[in-house]
Amino acid sequence: MSVDRVEEVVSDETAEAVTTAAAASLTYYPVAPGVRLNVRSGPGTSYPVVRVLAEGVKVPIFCQTPGTSVTGPYGTTNIWDNIADGQFVSDAYVRTGSDGYVAAHCA
Repeated sequence: MSVDRVEEVVSDETAEAVTTAAAASLTYYPVAPGVRLNVRSGPGTSYPVVRVLAEGVKVPIFCQTPGTSVTGPYGTTNIWDNIADGQFVSDAYVRTGSDGYVAAHCA
């Protein structure tokens, strides 16, 4: 009895197209004008600052999770936005157009 091995070959062009399509479907949201926003390692003000965003940037929101309640230009909220691996910002400083969740809950 023989078993044939089947391999799927994906070209670099196909892989690039898939990556580009995924990036294109990601929405970026503006940070409040005139704000240099602290990015923290977790969803709360007790987590260390890992970097500071420059004024006028837009951020992707991969998922959202509850954390420390913060008051900012867009109200008071306990929603924190995951903008990269291990990087969170308070939703009170991101103009999402909603007072609630706009992305999936973080796992």
